[in-house]
Amino acid sequence: MDRRTFIRVVTAGGAVAVTGTLWQTAAAQPAARVLPGSPYGPLRAPDANGLALPEGFTSRVVARSGRPVKDLVWHLAPDGGACFPDGDGWVYVSNSEVPLIGGASAIRFHADGTIDRAYPILRGTSLNCAGGATPWNTWLSCEEIFRGRVYETDPFGGGEAVRRDALGRFKHEAAACDPDRGVVYLTEDESDGCFYRFRPDTWGDLSRGTLEVLCGSEDTTTVTWQPVPDPQPGVFDTQTREQVDAARHFDGGEGCHYAAGVCYFTAKGDGKVWAYDAVDETVTPVYDGGGTLEGVDNITGTAGGDLYVAEDGGDMEINIITPDGVTAPVLRVEGHDESEITGPAFSPDGTRLYFSSQRGASGFSAGTDGVTYEVTGPFRH
Repeated sequence: MDRRTFIRVVTAGGAVAVTGTLWQTAAAQPAARVLPGSPYGPLRAPDANGLALPEGFTSRVVARSGRPVKDLVWHLAPDGGACFPDGDGWVYVSNSEVPLIGGASAIRFHADGTIDRAYPILRGTSLNCAGGATPWNTWLSCEEIFRGRVYETDPFGGGEAVRRDALGRFKHEAAACDPDRGVVYLTEDESDGCFYRFRPDTWGDLSRGTLEVLCGSEDTTTVTWQPVPDPQPGVFDTQTREQVDAARHFDGGEGCHYAAGVCYFTAKGDGKVWAYDAVDETVTPVYDGGGTLEGVDNITGTAGGDLYVAEDGGDMEINIITPDGVTAPVLRVEGHDESEITGPAFSPDGTRLYFSSQRGASGFSAGTDGVTYEVTGPFRH
């Protein structure tokens, strides 16, 4: 099934919702029955690293907060992340969600998975939560603070980070690029946050453009966009989410991921995974609770259409949402009850999944016990 006609099925008494042109047809049909269980099978007992994984999968720890990774001391509170191809290897970047000294760091891996080097790519920023990769291979690191900014960074460590004020000043969470329409989608981590898109004047150059906010009633799936009058408000000016009366609000915007004409984004306050269909200009939930996924947060996906959603709390799991509506855990971090899973990202070949437990086993809010993992196995492509 094509992802743009993705059927969402909630396992506990949910209804069926469809993005795209099949909405009216599907709404008239009875709820479908979801097949139980993960396509990878059940989770086994925790391994030596405390990860419960399906058969055929293995894990390793690649970094711990406050400890060296090659010549770099790995940052505290690891958060949003992404992978980038680099010659015969790849790079995994990770934000640091701590105040004032946040920033982001990167680990480069050789073709065989061994670590080549680690290095900082952004310094001196605050509460860098999530972000997103661009098609031109830069990393957008987002500040989750009042009047926060977006910084465009070089994941390969060769250039200086650049502040991108045109993307707005608000409590940024994540970013996802839509090369088909030449826009960047942005989420806002507020209880009445908005969903934005940035239209650069020139695709690939984020220095100038128009910030727009998604508008529409919660009673309908159809949405529109309106420009934000003042994308860079001062301390005492009206915040971006309050500048357009018709703006639609979401309870705690978190991760977002673009694929095949749809931008998926999560809202932790209502526990939903939303889908904005950029072709049909509709917003519908593809998951609205009642299943195995709790505390929706960071999200990523594969070329085959699977979504992977990390939990902030919940059971400390990463859940898969398949194109045919199956929602199931693919891994669980045991013994980290006061932490959250952050930064899920696949290596370029799709065989390795990177992510972090932001606060680790101690759960200390400063993130001094953060752990960054790699899971290798027969992931669906």
